[in-house]
Amino acid sequence: MNLPNLITLGRLLAVPLTIWLILSGAFWAAFWVFIAAGISDAVDGFIAKRFNLRTQIGALLDPVADKALLVSVYITLGIARQLPTWLVILVVFRDLMIVGGFVLVQLLVHKMRWEPLLISKLNTGLQIILAAFTLAQLGFGFTDHGFLTVFILATAATTILSGGAYLVRWGRAIAGWEPGR
Repeated sequence: MNLPNLITLGRLLAVPLTIWLILSGAFWAAFWVFIAAGISDAVDGFIAKRFNLRTQIGALLDPVADKALLVSVYITLGIARQLPTWLVILVVFRDLMIVGGFVLVQLLVHKMRWEPLLISKLNTGLQIILAAFTLAQLGFGFTDHGFLTVFILATAATTILSGGAYLVRWGRAIAGWEPGR
């Protein structure tokens, strides 16, 4: 256990707090916890790389903490009726599909390189922006001027494109066209 891993663990432990704050209607506090968690993701990665403190547990724990936070926030905002149910289902299904598909390809076909696709990185960025924007709007009461709808549609589109891109990647792996490790 080193400093980057402790920071990541702290981010993971922020998940139940964030859920509770949203369900309690303390959206402004949930916004700040969400922002702090995002900053901690950048900080732990920087420290791990800069000071050569990368670990195997950190490589596994970091994406788990990221996905746990994002998926939990989406589900909770959906339960609180602050995000459309269809979008929450789409986002959660895509993440479950990616994890399940990756595990199946690893077990059934071969060890595949794991590098997030560019569309997946864009999708994650939009998911973060949408969650932060929604929490900020609810917590600070500003008018969104239509941005929320734009973020919802952009997030939905990139979620579909990203999920499709991973399906193509796995199809290529099963056909033997995707390089292994």
